[in-house]
Amino acid sequence: MRFDIVTLFPELIAPHLVHGITRRAFEGAVQVQTWSPRDHTDDAYRRVDDRPYGGGAGMVMLVEPLLRTLDAIAAARGPGPHAVIHFTPTGRRLDQALVQQLAAGPGAVLLCGRYEGIDQRLIDARVTLEISLGDFVLSGGELPALALLDAVARLQPGVLTEPSHQCDSFSDGLLEGPHYSRPERLSIDGVEQAVPDVLMSGHHADIARWRREQALALTLRRRPELVAAALAAGRLSKADERFLAAQPTVP
Repeated sequence: MRFDIVTLFPELIAPHLVHGITRRAFEGAVQVQTWSPRDHTDDAYRRVDDRPYGGGAGMVMLVEPLLRTLDAIAAARGPGPHAVIHFTPTGRRLDQALVQQLAAGPGAVLLCGRYEGIDQRLIDARVTLEISLGDFVLSGGELPALALLDAVARLQPGVLTEPSHQCDSFSDGLLEGPHYSRPERLSIDGVEQAVPDVLMSGHHADIARWRREQALALTLRRRPELVAAALAAGRLSKADERFLAAQPTVP
């Protein structure tokens, strides 16, 4: 799997590849190469942006340096199609389903815009998928690119203990429930706190049921639309449906 990142700030990408558990992926299964459009300019100032036609605030990234960069990437990657992903607030919301799809594929080119954005003609000609992290605006595409890389890398074989990501939030359409560790009892701000008794019982079936119910209850409270989608798709068991029916609010 290979990701080529087009960015004016490659120094923002490099540190992420050598820290944390995901470095296992970047040391093996996931290759990452950064490319600066400034290296593909043809003027002494290495200019990659200009004023927008029609006026307005900000600068727009130029087509030609980006086009040459994408052509250089295509030559380096070799024959065969590859996705070009552009990060923009107007794109599809990134979710776990899309992450899982990308994690099973050959990788992609990640196009990180800056300034007011990228000339639309380049987007129309070369971009195959536009992705947004949410309903807010960042200064550039580097943080979304890193978020996507991290999410994809942790799903690669050998990066996490195998069952870990299978229990993550959104993996089965629900949010993940709470976690507890040592000590069994402690005081926080003068209030005694204890690990739920069921987790100390050693009864695996009861623990599994409690965790499932916690996940259902939390998702119902915070993201009821996810519960509604899971119900509509038939992903919930009869036991799940009975538990939800007993809750104060059911979508």
